[in-house]
Amino acid sequence: MRNTGGDRVQEAVAGCVAVLRTATDRDWEGVKAGGLTWSCRDTAFHIAEDLLAYAGQLAGRAQDRYVPFEIVPEDGVDNAGVLDVIETTGALFKATLHTTSREVRAFHPYPFRSANREGFAAMGIAEVLVHTHDIAEGLGLAYEPSAELCEFVLTTIFPHVRPGPAPWPTLLWATGRGELPGRAPVSQWRWHNNLVLPADRLTLEGVTPAAAADLHEGGDGGFEWVDGEPFEGTRVAAGLLLKAYEEGVLRPEFGVFVLVRREDGRAVGGMGFHAAPDEAGEVEIGYDLVEGGRGSGYATEALRTLSTWALARDDVRRILAKVEQDNLPSQRVVTRAGFSKVGEDDGLFIHELRG
Repeated sequence: MRNTGGDRVQEAVAGCVAVLRTATDRDWEGVKAGGLTWSCRDTAFHIAEDLLAYAGQLAGRAQDRYVPFEIVPEDGVDNAGVLDVIETTGALFKATLHTTSREVRAFHPYPFRSANREGFAAMGIAEVLVHTHDIAEGLGLAYEPSAELCEFVLTTIFPHVRPGPAPWPTLLWATGRGELPGRAPVSQWRWHNNLVLPADRLTLEGVTPAAAADLHEGGDGGFEWVDGEPFEGTRVAAGLLLKAYEEGVLRPEFGVFVLVRREDGRAVGGMGFHAAPDEAGEVEIGYDLVEGGRGSGYATEALRTLSTWALARDDVRRILAKVEQDNLPSQRVVTRAGFSKVGEDDGLFIHELRG
């Protein structure tokens, strides 16, 4: 899974500029952009503002807030000049994405106060696509981006949205701009960047549907693995996450996490929940490590971190871990993480941890 966010941004910007250049002789200031209160001109400049702001967040490694700066158009700039600004800020954002390491995260408020380069790329592309749609609607222009761009956005920052019959109508519906058969209109929406949990020697990085699809199909999910590829259990778990996404029942924070070593940024395993908590607040957890990541206490450290996070929530009261009776190393892991054995079931020891 290569770093293609910058190329996708370039594609989105090129599509935006191509359609809007056909109407630069029109009045953009006096026409509202689709259902927005902004004019077409203000909306076009907003696209440029977002692209530069996202580049600034990543390049400056902002951690606590948006970087406090803005861009202002020159007096008298025409519509073609506004499109030049969009192209330029898009190029700056592309360059930033191409030169940003995978593990870098910067501030963004929704929903966990940070995003990685793929998250920022998807947010930038979403801004370009939906606001180009708004402007095109206001000016009476035909516009439809590629399905691949829309799918990247949906599988990266809309993991909570069940896929529809086609990516573009689904993205429009998810952002309150269209209808989908059998679904209520959307009046309020937010995108959903992946959850990351810091541990002592590890970082637990939540897997998006985009990464899960790549893992399930035999890819690396965007991670550099200690042994070159993940253990088979991680691929199976990614497939289950993808299935939940396709069925519209995925709770992203109760999905799969890849365990990444802080010292070198390499992945040593996967850990996650079998499903979201049930009505009784019960959830089951599982994990696996690549062979090169075993014997160093990584599983215990990650299990403690993920369990602590889960039990701090109001909707989790009991965590289960089921381990094969002959798997002594895993039994030691769950015991060291604070779990207690409470039963047996079909060759498995059942362990629990309560809040």
